[in-house]
Amino acid sequence: MDHATEQSVRGDFNDASFEYAGTHSRFFRQDRKFLVETDGPDGKLATFEIKYTLGIEPLQQYLIEFTDGRIQALSIAWDTRPKEQGGQRWFHLYPGDAITSKDPLHWTKLNQNWNFMCAECHSTGVHKNYDAAKDQFATSFAEISVSCEACHGAGSRHVDWAKHKSASRGSDPGLLVRFDERSGVTWSSEAGTLTPRRSAPASILRKEVETCGRCHARRGQLSEDWTPGRSLLETHQVSLLDQPRFHPDGQMRDDEETYNYAPFKQSKMFANGVTCSDCHDPHSAALRVPGDGVCAQCHAPAKYESAAHRHHEGVSPPPGCPSCHMPERRYMVVDRRHDHGFRIPRPDLSLQTGAPNACNDCHRDRSSGWASQQIEAWFGSERHSYQTYGGAFHAAWSEAVEAQALLAAVASSVDAPGIVRASALAQLPAPDLNLIRRVLSDSDPLLRLGALDGLEGMQADQLWTLAAAQLSDPVRGVRIRAVELLAAVPASDQPVADRAKFAQAAAEFVTAQKLNADRPEARTALGNFLARQAKNIEAETEYRAALKLDGSFAPAAINLSDLYRQLGHDGDGERVLREALSTSARNAALHHALGLTLVRLKRNDAALDELRQAASLDPGHARYAYVYAVGLHSSGRRDEALVVLRNALQLHPNDREVLSAALTLSREKADAVSALDFAERLSRLTPGNPEIEDLIKQLKR
Repeated sequence: MDHATEQSVRGDFNDASFEYAGTHSRFFRQDRKFLVETDGPDGKLATFEIKYTLGIEPLQQYLIEFTDGRIQALSIAWDTRPKEQGGQRWFHLYPGDAITSKDPLHWTKLNQNWNFMCAECHSTGVHKNYDAAKDQFATSFAEISVSCEACHGAGSRHVDWAKHKSASRGSDPGLLVRFDERSGVTWSSEAGTLTPRRSAPASILRKEVETCGRCHARRGQLSEDWTPGRSLLETHQVSLLDQPRFHPDGQMRDDEETYNYAPFKQSKMFANGVTCSDCHDPHSAALRVPGDGVCAQCHAPAKYESAAHRHHEGVSPPPGCPSCHMPERRYMVVDRRHDHGFRIPRPDLSLQTGAPNACNDCHRDRSSGWASQQIEAWFGSERHSYQTYGGAFHAAWSEAVEAQALLAAVASSVDAPGIVRASALAQLPAPDLNLIRRVLSDSDPLLRLGALDGLEGMQADQLWTLAAAQLSDPVRGVRIRAVELLAAVPASDQPVADRAKFAQAAAEFVTAQKLNADRPEARTALGNFLARQAKNIEAETEYRAALKLDGSFAPAAINLSDLYRQLGHDGDGERVLREALSTSARNAALHHALGLTLVRLKRNDAALDELRQAASLDPGHARYAYVYAVGLHSSGRRDEALVVLRNALQLHPNDREVLSAALTLSREKADAVSALDFAERLSRLTPGNPEIEDLIKQLKR
């Protein structure tokens, strides 16, 4: 980040124009200032001064400051690549979406806010300083860009050390952490295999990876009290592998920025002790050795640069190591990033899970089946890749019968990467309590976090004995997750001996949400926490604050409506949902919640229309179809309900609710053939269920 000056600005401000979504933007200079005329928060053209630049290569964004301390990132960016590479042009970060001032992604809205989205990683010593009462920022930083203290922490002791004469200096340079994981470590090739081995095992806490992860991870901030070298979970909430951001095998998706922390922690390189600075110079940001030389530091060129390994003789230019093991994904239109999972190409997994593979990244005119045959011809039929969990997450995300068993096997495997095991625990269709109990005592805080996520939705009377120990976990992020879950346990049911721990962890949770009080997600999370404790007035205040920040934020509207339901005020709930829909008309969750509210208000025709819209807008959500079908059936429209259920089963063939409803309605209709089919499908999902088995016998008579 830098001040906008002649030296820092890379874009063309010589009366340059750019057209997007019906808006003509103009970039120009006046009185030594850099200005842009573009659509403002009201959609009307206005002139704004560029206050700061953000980034250098391959693109540069421009920041505009508002009177309330809010700094917003313009969505029209400058492509700094050379012209022959397609650069030296203005472009929009959402080229196919026609973002207008009414859209949450517009440059003036929350999701383009520098104070929350950018500042911590692009500047040093940032304090957001958001005043929730005034809805204003007074964000400060120690240095405008990334400096020494951004990675090493406060440096005053180091400066004192440096001021002493060499002869009088002690051995401790006064830094908060010694990044010494590579000190004295060598890598050597194992005889016979040429596989590199580390001379000493890596520590459980990987100081470099956790420190780099502060900015190179998909995460949210819990505290500004960051100290280098500690677990990232101490001050940040780290995203696990999930369907929106990752492919089933853990590869990062093109359209979701996941950064490199999660991919790298899935790699065999990480498992064997490789750390960031083995490959990257942390000060120059360059590779330690250019090109494939960085890999050849450990991987013997005689083996890995041979034709027997690469199988691409005569190809020009020849593919390097990253071509096959670090496929590129593109973000922000022009920013190419290598996936740091260091995978062996598995086109056979593409056939199984639909995940991409490096072979077909190049051979786009060929099928995954063809690529799989080529790999088998070269290396044999046995696959020896480290990342073997794609099938388990694919099963979970496609609602397959075997998902529970496959995810439990991944979560139990000590050979699987910790971040993968944690993700498997968090996504178990049903909590495996014995497994969760074991993992909650694991030394990896990410695994303990995943285990807590796996308890989401459990009955409050079971939660305390499982999760209470984590209220005093040594890592703040784990404590915060534990107290968030345990808030559902009434105070009267909390053991007296644990109440002080609960109160302390609760204070940490509240502080974390208040740090992010400029975000509707944090205000809603705090509202949920208070609602679980039956603090209804305080919860309502937080939900209202979230909606004031973003009137279309569905979770706040839905949870506030549900709070009104509990209080017997469904009329108020309807108003909240309709207000949210006025700015987010295509949000299926809002339509579904409104439909249920209208059912309770006995306005069935209007309710059915809302439930229909929810099912239509989001066919990927099986419950919306199920509830709509139940509503149709209750209105005497059984045949229409069956059509809805059958359509839903095309996408969700193993959804038990939908199958059970289809079975019930088919029996009502005296359609024994269809009923038997649905019953047998349910039986495969719940083997040994005596009621289903008896029903099948009856239907076969």
